[in-house]
Amino acid sequence: MKKKYNDLISSLTEKELLFHLYITQIILLAISFILGFLLFDHFSFLNNIHLNDLNIVVIGIPAGVTVVIMDIVLMKWLPSSYYDDGGLNERIFKKRTTLHILVIAAFVACSEELLFRGIIQTKVGLILASIIFAVIHFRYLFNWFLFLNIVLLSFIIGMVYEWTGNLAVTIMMHFVIDFLLGVYIKISRMKNG
Repeated sequence: MKKKYNDLISSLTEKELLFHLYITQIILLAISFILGFLLFDHFSFLNNIHLNDLNIVVIGIPAGVTVVIMDIVLMKWLPSSYYDDGGLNERIFKKRTTLHILVIAAFVACSEELLFRGIIQTKVGLILASIIFAVIHFRYLFNWFLFLNIVLLSFIIGMVYEWTGNLAVTIMMHFVIDFLLGVYIKISRMKNG
């Protein structure tokens, strides 16, 4: 199954890869709004987005930066096989401009946090939402370390949501993680030729 997945990823053109990335996020947004309509009165889950909350800067950004620093340290210490996702993250980020990485990170953070924290975690709880979040990141199912890593990361983001009650904080945290890791992948691939 892993080989079949890796072959599929490597067969995609850059244009197809980006199309699938964006269409996946659009589908997650559509699911969010369908479930939001069905499970919440007047999309009330959106009331948990507070843009004037200082915690966005005080908690969201430092928490995201801390996760990225820990991830980079682990990448340096652990065998490269621990971070092998079939090359998808590298394919997504290595040829993108920094602005495009910013757009991807913002879109992914918004769509995934609305669904996983705003709806799923609110309705079924932190643990189940973290497991579902990890399973949705299909490529991590083939690597025990990445799977454990993504479950733990989702749990931490979920705890931040429980603590702050503000989706904007978790969106910022998720954005910072994706953006900085995307830029890190781009820069490290440039250094390696």
